[in-house]
Amino acid sequence: MGIAAWLVWKESGWSGAAAALSLFFIQLLLNLAWSGLFFALRSPGWALLEIIVLWAAIVATTLLFFRHSTAAGLLMLPYLLWVTFAAVLNAALVRLN
Repeated sequence: MGIAAWLVWKESGWSGAAAALSLFFIQLLLNLAWSGLFFALRSPGWALLEIIVLWAAIVATTLLFFRHSTAAGLLMLPYLLWVTFAAVLNAALVRLN
């Protein structure tokens, strides 16, 4: 993820990629919030709602990254897959409880 953001910044600079890089930092904060909701607050229901927002932010970030650097977009895909898997697990936990 860090390398992807660096590639975008290197290709377009902050002014040229402000939207993509801002969204990148927003999704990082959302990732942190999910961990807090799920693990610290032990609230899988709220964490599930939050991870859906996180997933959408990652998709948007990835699409914006692709506009600046194909490699950066590709580097975001494993993260998107991992969060998809985490969301499925989170949903299963909510469903089972």
